[in-house]
Amino acid sequence: MAIRTVKEQLQTLVQEAMNSLYQEGFLQGEPTSIFIEPPKQASHGDFACTAALGLAKAARKNPREIAARLQDAIPENTLVARTEIAGPGFLNFFINASAWQDALVDVLNHGETYLHSDFGKGKRVLVEYVSANPTGPLHFAHGRGAVLGDVVSRMLSCIGFDVVREYYVNDQGNQTTVLAQSIYIRYQELFGQEPQHPEDFYPGDYIKEIARVLGEELGDKYLNKPEEQWLEPFKTRGIELMRTRIKDDLNALGVEFDSWISEKELTDELDLDKVIGRIAEKGHIFVDEGKTWFKTSDFGDDKDRVVKREDGRTTYFASDIAYHDNKIDRGFSHLINLWGADHGGYIARVKAGLSALGHDPAALEILLLQMVSLSRGGVKVRMGKRLGTAVWLRDVISEAGKDATRYFFLMRRSDAQMDFDIDLAAKKSLDNPVYYAQMGHARMCSIAKKAQEAGYTTPPVSAEALRALVLPEELGLIKTMLRSPTVLRDAALNREPHQVVHFIQALIAQFHSYYSQYSKTERVISDDREKTIARLLLCRALQSTLKCFLDLLGVDAPEQMYLEDATRN
Repeated sequence: MAIRTVKEQLQTLVQEAMNSLYQEGFLQGEPTSIFIEPPKQASHGDFACTAALGLAKAARKNPREIAARLQDAIPENTLVARTEIAGPGFLNFFINASAWQDALVDVLNHGETYLHSDFGKGKRVLVEYVSANPTGPLHFAHGRGAVLGDVVSRMLSCIGFDVVREYYVNDQGNQTTVLAQSIYIRYQELFGQEPQHPEDFYPGDYIKEIARVLGEELGDKYLNKPEEQWLEPFKTRGIELMRTRIKDDLNALGVEFDSWISEKELTDELDLDKVIGRIAEKGHIFVDEGKTWFKTSDFGDDKDRVVKREDGRTTYFASDIAYHDNKIDRGFSHLINLWGADHGGYIARVKAGLSALGHDPAALEILLLQMVSLSRGGVKVRMGKRLGTAVWLRDVISEAGKDATRYFFLMRRSDAQMDFDIDLAAKKSLDNPVYYAQMGHARMCSIAKKAQEAGYTTPPVSAEALRALVLPEELGLIKTMLRSPTVLRDAALNREPHQVVHFIQALIAQFHSYYSQYSKTERVISDDREKTIARLLLCRALQSTLKCFLDLLGVDAPEQMYLEDATRN
């Protein structure tokens, strides 16, 4: 059941007040929706309404006069302590402490389901991400898309969307041939031969490992045999082994997929000629110089694109059109793809494919991920897969840990370039943002444990038990917590997990400040039983809220951390 927030309750009161002004003729026309927001300065109250400014022109009245009438028309309630009119016509609201305390009861009663809602109920979303070619391990930069796609999926699921996570395996095309040829070269070397290394040869040590496995499995069966005999078995087994490693690396990062779609299998299943034929029926296909072209320029693309080569082989673009058509045919109302920023030019042509097949191109949403660099000791690490100097994702996870790796990838918005400071990510101190957040959760758990040792059993949840929470800092923590559902919804709908990270950091900082400020005068556990119970309930709500958000990010919420592992330098 959805919880009516303090803001929503207030909005209802103000809406009723405005409707009454229309009914009595003070305002003309049809009632409009009321919007209230927290003011920039806390001294201006808990919420501010600017409706009077927007209504003034149509009503031909002074905004302050409208604000005053709205103020008088607010129905009787126990929510608002007082109101004031400020500036040109702002109506500011100061909320009773008891209203915040009552609202905290909902947080406590719902526990870790407090953030859940049915906002997206009935809407099926397919999120496709990573989809790296199975010709090499996941490199460091793949981690950003993996984590972002995973967390966007988690957030959408939390607010009620039916989400499926999908990995598209590009297991056909020239790059898979190069993979097989590279493996065969290393296979030959295992048996003492010295073959030449072509320019497009994959030089990584992972190729040697695959060759070693094939050498153990096949012996010298394919040594000195023509390419047509060994190419397919080496390609098939090489891709299979690379997929296993990719899955292992993703699992180490806490990223799992509901579906793995093979491009090769999908191409065979869908019959690309039929898909191209459907576009041709709409008049958007032509043949020139032996190539079959799709007139994507009819749909806003900068030029037309080839879908079939002179030799009759379909292009990767044709496969991509069919794949996205298939996604919609599977019943998904919205498609979210996470691509590298260098694929930005590909968006228009894929949307053109959907349009030509009769789908709404708006059903496809592309999140472009900007570049991510790795620094060590303040110096950027040079990376190059072709040069054999790539930084593999598994190595970063091994050094920094899953939690820090995920957290760092989420700290910046996806469309901003980021520098991943591996030294800071691996640091076990409060300078490390993820340790700072986790230490806050551990501290709250520690408080609960100490309370039990002091004889305080788990206090029952009631509004009366919370009346002792009157310090401005305590009410401030409640207000921040009550923003949680809105923060989550905004982050999910805008695909911005960094909003959650920033909220966590702000909440922890607020708690640490409160805890430190009153560590001597107003301790959580004291001889004052009423205050102790109220503060224990506050800490329980904080702990639950923080755990919810850390879970959404796929980051562990430890119940215990040792100070020597989390000190600030």
